[in-house]
Order: sequence, then C-alpha cells, then structure tokens
Amino acid sequence: MNIIEILRKNKNIAIVGLSPNPQKDSYKVASYLQNKGYKIIPIYPKEDIILGERVLKNIKELNGKKVEMVVIFRKSEACLELTKEIIALKSQTINTIWLQLGIENAQAEELATKHHLNFVQNKCIKIELERNES
Repeated sequence: MNIIEILRKNKNIAIVGLSPNPQKDSYKVASYLQNKGYKIIPIYPKEDIILGERVLKNIKELNGKKVEMVVIFRKSEACLELTKEIIALKSQTINTIWLQLGIENAQAEELATKHHLNFVQNKCIKIELERNES
C-alpha cells in the first residue's frame, strides 16, 4: 500500500508518545488529524485525557480496539521494541506502523515487513496529508 492509500484507508490511528503539551509536534499533528476527521487514540504513560480522548498507558491496551495505524513519536532506538509489541497484539485491524519525521529503525522495518505490515519511516503524517490533499 502506498502512502496515499494508507492515508485514505486508515482512519483510526493510535499515537505513541502523544504529548499533552500543545507546543510539541506530536500534539500539533494529532490535533491536525482530529480536525481532518481521523479518530486518534493517544498512548502516553502520564495523562488521562489528551485532545479530549482517553489516554492508553501502553500499546498492550490497544488490544481489542479498532486501530488501523500506529504512529510513533519516540526515539529511533525504541521502535524495534514498540514494533514487537504491536505484532504481539495479533490485531486483525492494524496494518501500518508509521515512524514520524526524523525517526528510523531498519530492524523495526524488517520485522514489520516480515509480518506483512506497511511501514513508513522518517515522514511526517501531517506533511504527507497536506501534500496529498490536492
């Protein structure tokens, strides 16, 4: 699936590392996604509500939730373990892992691809949406 298809088909997005701080990129991106009609599910260990949505403390809490894509705002080194956690869910709906701009992990990409997941890295989902709206 290419980026345009990923953006069109995946409307329920979990965001790992979604900060409650409106000045942070993760908050700005999540707010933008909400305004474009996407359902966001924040994953952040220290908050209860972000952008009006109930916050999950970790990826394991996604179990049973309708999520098609997981967007990650964490350091590159954390992405392999996060990818393993996503795969361990055995979700029937998650089809894409997206690492935000500046985040790359070749091992996570290899593992995700091996498990037939779309894998996007080092790209901002907000920028890609803006680019593909026209």
